[in-house]
Amino acid sequence: MIKKTASLLFILFSFVGFSQKIIEKSLTSEILETTRNLRIYIPEGYEKDSIKNYPLAVVLDEEYLFDTYVGSAVLFAKKDKAPKQIIVGVSMEKTKNLDIGFNRTNGQLNAEARYFYEFLRDEVIFYMESTYRTSPFISLVGYGYSGNLVSHFLKENTTFINSFICINPSFSDFIGGELQSYNLGKFGKEDNTFYFYTNNSSSFSPEKQAKISRVQKGLKGLDIENFNVINDEINTASSISAIAEAVPRAMTKIFEIYSAISKEEYEKNIKDLAPKDAIYYLENKYLEIQFLFGTNLGIREKDIYAIENIIIEKENGDKLRDFGKMILKLFPSSPLGEYYIGRYYETGKMYKKALKYYKIGYGKMDPSDPNSDAYYENILRLGGQ
Repeated sequence: MIKKTASLLFILFSFVGFSQKIIEKSLTSEILETTRNLRIYIPEGYEKDSIKNYPLAVVLDEEYLFDTYVGSAVLFAKKDKAPKQIIVGVSMEKTKNLDIGFNRTNGQLNAEARYFYEFLRDEVIFYMESTYRTSPFISLVGYGYSGNLVSHFLKENTTFINSFICINPSFSDFIGGELQSYNLGKFGKEDNTFYFYTNNSSSFSPEKQAKISRVQKGLKGLDIENFNVINDEINTASSISAIAEAVPRAMTKIFEIYSAISKEEYEKNIKDLAPKDAIYYLENKYLEIQFLFGTNLGIREKDIYAIENIIIEKENGDKLRDFGKMILKLFPSSPLGEYYIGRYYETGKMYKKALKYYKIGYGKMDPSDPNSDAYYENILRLGGQ
């Protein structure tokens, strides 16, 4: 079970600060032969940085989900748990559920729903990618029967959606056969990361709970590399509160790779690695963050310290220089790269080289940095002025 990430009260009242960042857009659709309203959230700082790209989230049922998703996205970005996102909420035709309708005898989408599906795929996403600076990472979010529609995007031959988020999903009776007919193995062949999130809840009818459970178990049993199945269980008496909980819980898992190394990640993936492999793990983590989310974080000092003991204590510290070079490549403005290279040379009693790197690293530091005096002690220890 996924732990609660943010309080419901915060999500409900966090919308005040971002209301001025919402763009209302009427998009003319050749496929639907009409216009649809879009609500577009542009994250803070978008205008100031003309190079940075942002993950795109396409939120269906915008009247239910848009504000909740945006509120969670703002919180996660402020807490450095997820990148800032560009979010588009899509209005839907609720009359007779035309946009999400499906044939009750075989589960296939009705003609109107197929048109809406194509509208999302070929017009909404195209408009957003051609108008705004989006990264390759795309999330598609739906609620109820819209969650069923989201699941149909799994059948696309091109894997352009990274996270499929089905909240309180109302799947068709034929969802099992539909999923089996899709070539889900294609996700395992991509050098990318994909997520499929569903939540179950004690507030659902027994029939709905059983259907979601079968979908969750079936997908989990496939064990496809790069395709992360997230089965969530929310114990609540209200399906409405399940929505408010499901959004941040889904975000916690989907952007897990973006977050700093947690104790759980360290214990599961890092602690038993050799120094060379630990360095590769950290380097690859930040290269993947940059590729997926368009965010060049450099490298968090917290993550450097997370693997420091492995580098120092294993193999007599022989990988300290490689560690320092990796930091310089990903975070050239940090003095830590020179520190570890200097420490490598000092350990090998090559003091002149060690002193050289300690001085270069110290030169990068702001004199007001509380760590500058401690760093300078490396220079004093080797008798350098």
